Amino acid sequence: MKSRPTKAKRTLADFIRGTPVDFPDELSEELAEQVSLQTTQTTENQIEKPAAKTSTRKKRSTAQPSPLNEVSTEPMTQAASPIPNPAPAFLDAIAELPDFRSALDRWTKRETFYWDGAWLGAVAPLACAAQKLQRRPILVLVAHHQDAETLARDIEFFHEESCWVFPPGSEETDGDALQQQEVIERLQVLAQIDRFRIDPAGTPPIVVTTLQALMCSVPSPDQLRNDRRVLQVGKTVDLAELKKWLADSGYRVTTAVQMAGEFTARGGILDVYPPDAPEPYRIEFFDNEIESIRSFDTVSQRSIQRLDRVDLLAAKEATREEAILLDYCNDRWMVLFSEPTAGLHHAAAFRARIPFPERFRDPIEVYQQLQKYPFAQIGQLAAEGYSGDLIRVPISDVQRIGGELENIPKEIDACLSADRRAVIVCINDGELARMQEIIQTCQASQTGRVLLVVGLLSSGFEIPGGAFILTVNQILRRAMLKRSSRKHASRAIDTFLDLRSGDLVVHLSHGIAIYLGMEIISKDGQKIEHLMLEFDGGTKLYVPTANIDLVQRYIGGTKTRPKLAKIGGQAWARQKQAAQSAVQDMAAELLELQAQRRAQTGIAFKPDSIWQKQFEASFPYEETPDQLTAIEATKKDMVSSRPMERLICGDVGFGKTEVAMRAAFKAVESGYQVAVLVPTTVLAEQHYKTFRRRMAEFPFEIAKLSRFETNAQQNETLKKLAKGQVDIVIGTHRLASTDVKFFNLGLLIIDEEQKFGVELKERIKKTASQVDVLTLSATPIPRTLHMSLVGIRDISNLETPPEDRMSIETRVVRWNDAMLRNAILRELNRDGQIYFVHNRIEDMHSVAAKLQRIAPEARIVIGHGQMAEHGLEQVMLDFIEHRADILLATTIIESGLDISNANTMFIDEADRYGLSELHQLRGRVGRYKHQAHCYLLVDRNKHLNPDAARRLHAIEEFSQLGAGFGIAMRDLEIRGAGNLLGTQQSGHIAAVGYELYCQLLDQAVRQMTKSPLKLSLDVDIQLPVEAYLPPDYIQDMRHKIDVYRRISRLQDIQSIHQMRQELDDRFGKLPQSVQRLLEIAELKMDATLWSIKSIDLQNQFLRFTYSDQRRIAQLAQKHAGKLRLVEPDMQAFWSLADPSDPNISELLAKIDLLAVLRAILHW
Repeated sequence: MKSRPTKAKRTLADFIRGTPVDFPDELSEELAEQVSLQTTQTTENQIEKPAAKTSTRKKRSTAQPSPLNEVSTEPMTQAASPIPNPAPAFLDAIAELPDFRSALDRWTKRETFYWDGAWLGAVAPLACAAQKLQRRPILVLVAHHQDAETLARDIEFFHEESCWVFPPGSEETDGDALQQQEVIERLQVLAQIDRFRIDPAGTPPIVVTTLQALMCSVPSPDQLRNDRRVLQVGKTVDLAELKKWLADSGYRVTTAVQMAGEFTARGGILDVYPPDAPEPYRIEFFDNEIESIRSFDTVSQRSIQRLDRVDLLAAKEATREEAILLDYCNDRWMVLFSEPTAGLHHAAAFRARIPFPERFRDPIEVYQQLQKYPFAQIGQLAAEGYSGDLIRVPISDVQRIGGELENIPKEIDACLSADRRAVIVCINDGELARMQEIIQTCQASQTGRVLLVVGLLSSGFEIPGGAFILTVNQILRRAMLKRSSRKHASRAIDTFLDLRSGDLVVHLSHGIAIYLGMEIISKDGQKIEHLMLEFDGGTKLYVPTANIDLVQRYIGGTKTRPKLAKIGGQAWARQKQAAQSAVQDMAAELLELQAQRRAQTGIAFKPDSIWQKQFEASFPYEETPDQLTAIEATKKDMVSSRPMERLICGDVGFGKTEVAMRAAFKAVESGYQVAVLVPTTVLAEQHYKTFRRRMAEFPFEIAKLSRFETNAQQNETLKKLAKGQVDIVIGTHRLASTDVKFFNLGLLIIDEEQKFGVELKERIKKTASQVDVLTLSATPIPRTLHMSLVGIRDISNLETPPEDRMSIETRVVRWNDAMLRNAILRELNRDGQIYFVHNRIEDMHSVAAKLQRIAPEARIVIGHGQMAEHGLEQVMLDFIEHRADILLATTIIESGLDISNANTMFIDEADRYGLSELHQLRGRVGRYKHQAHCYLLVDRNKHLNPDAARRLHAIEEFSQLGAGFGIAMRDLEIRGAGNLLGTQQSGHIAAVGYELYCQLLDQAVRQMTKSPLKLSLDVDIQLPVEAYLPPDYIQDMRHKIDVYRRISRLQDIQSIHQMRQELDDRFGKLPQSVQRLLEIAELKMDATLWSIKSIDLQNQFLRFTYSDQRRIAQLAQKHAGKLRLVEPDMQAFWSLADPSDPNISELLAKIDLLAVLRAILHW
């Protein structure tokens, strides 16, 4: 239902048309009332959601214009009142232009014409204005898929609903992750279009695609509707048949559903994520009857909301009936083709280079089919020989505003002469607030002729005689960021979950053993699952899974296999004691160093200012929780008077640079200079651009010192540094030269610190002994070690990956020309780029010739560290600006390159690299939301040595996001622990295992810092009670071990209650054996509080061993003598039955031992 135009909306429309308008004082109140707030209805069916869920592609983008902001005529110290979205008013103003009306009339009458003088940014407002007037769906074609994503963001700024992007297909049929992702995205769009075709109510859609994508075969509309299953609560469905249908319909079987097109079954519970669904569904069966349907969150795996019915769309593009996207578009659709000549050329080139072109329609044939619809073409210039009419686009590009920060108010005033108006689009509220300050001296702003709004738009335009719409990116002349949100914190990788038969483990009481697997053993008629361990001499120990916390995976950091422990021997106790003494000495040394640092007087930087808050608010992403923690800890260190020395650890692309930039901003605002030390010229260049882009709205002078600068440029920078005219300098080891003098250095940032030698780092620190030091490391330390060092080292760990990023498909392959060609073409076909890493400079040109022979279509450039400065800079620039398809380079690209369009990497002779180096290189791809591939190439005839094979297997295995922690642990296994804690400690780690070592270190640190000790729940409970996870309840071994481990680490009653709810939700109703497992976990908590170490059954007695005479005496007193103490043996006994009773066996069999224990131990 249309609302009556309010005074605020009418005034805003007049403002954009250029009609004289006053801004009365009461307008702000009326405008504020018009803000449309999205509310969430909570129904009785709503289930409490454990965490905010991640959005799906087809939902309304978070990048849409949010509540918008008017510039106040008062002094601008804060964001002004929100106003309605001005986009509809701009569309109305365009729709009233006679030239636009004339062109639209020809378009709808199917008359041929070409809108010329257009740029990509003009397509969205013109398409949206046409859609708003005609109320018809529009298909917009662009030349390249990259342009499609940019245009879709622009359309979402102007359009009332989400814009759908239809991606190109692949000629591959191997069903890998990339192809599956493309299939899912296409099916999502097809389902949405078909839904609108059947029920055309609501706002007509706008679909953006390419001619290449239109050539791809898809299921016919009838096939799409028929290839689906409808499931409803209370209906009977054959679960086995349904699982077969899902597998046959393209769904991938997985252990935990994370992405569309996946499913998994656990007993009577089926999790499935249809391609067109906003969330996955959890369907619970009782026999073959559907008992409940719930949506659930992919991160927490917990249910969100109950549903009555769901549709499951097939997840593959079986084409029994040949069709293309146009077969879904009826005659109501209109078509707008942007840069058709380039689009035709690109589509023809694609079809010419694929091995099976017959699978795709001919581009000319599709182009002709497009002209059966109301068809218009738009672009900068029509093709030579075009015979149709040329019509100039009715809006103009805006390029004359922008440049130096101090000149922006004057340029805006010059542009907005004669009462012209402007709307300036800012990325977020922080950028809006800063822009208000920048333009407050502007005459146009003071007279109410400038509005600031929040949204995402690639470029602005001018309405003849009306208003301008500008973007801050245009004004500051910076590239538009690809904005996305972030994922919620994910649990760190638990290396114990990768335990395989034959691996070494550590039993806390008995020492090192071999893990043989898990086995359910019946004892006294009760089934209990055990871990089987083998010790020295073949002695086997069966550990109940209720005591799984007593077993750790052994990681010793030594290449020699340790000797197995002997049960009952004294050697293990001596090794533990020696390790304990060593960690106490190390903790004492680290605490002494920390005390010395805190005794020094350094710089106390200022608290956060308005500028600092504006700068932080302008960050175009949502910070992760651990990123916020790191930022707060860093700023807290900086405002204190002691010199900071903080280490920021985080995996590739997890947000370390933003932490550093916020620290740098604080230092400069406090009047100090900042030095950023990086290992390579490439990273220096990358950081220079990143810092300048982020700080473009602030009057900071940022310079660089590296090989890319001439001697004259370096000398000029050195002079400015010495005079205090440079605020932030970013450089390589050149910064450590003796001729570098600072005027007032306050903060040193060392990035990729693992790449620098100790001597260089110490030399730099000596030149600035009192400055704050922030160190960034892309090799994350294992989480357990990090937690152990908290309190004696200032460390922040970043563990959360960006949203939209997918894990990198990693494969170890022998060199094969056909495989290389297919992989290269697949990347080129999606307009992507490729890294090829080859680390021998002497034969790089021969490798380039080989690649050119394999893929003659590809444009190849070569880059390495021995090139002339400007030659390497030009190569990097060519690749960044997509003038090259393949960058053949040495490991110089390992640090810092952030090119979102490069999503395939080949690492030649991968067996020559270290594990962390392979992980760092691989991190250069997959920087945006596209599926990335990394191929580890090995010579076809080469025999790999065991260490190289283990490294390659590890990097292939750990390909998920956040895998750096798993990589660090595996690196610890392969290379040793000396690099983490020093060679003196590596022997003790080898003796007792890494995890136990960290526990001992944690205890030592807590004792010395007088921190509360962690509650240790290593109580050994051995009772003839069935307490385990049945095989038919949790089938996947990793999930089973994960649940056992998590239950063993529960610390309070609330966490037990939450675990019970989670198991019931994810796996179904808890069997009695699982209930007992949780009861035993609760009993361990009670037993720990009474200092009880073990509980078992001895004849008719419950036997307790204990460690604290005073506590057990209190327990005995509580039960008035029923608990008999045997003090010399530190044991206590509770009689369950009279031994003289002839029916004692029957009596004992009927006793609920856990209930008895609850009564005894209840706190």
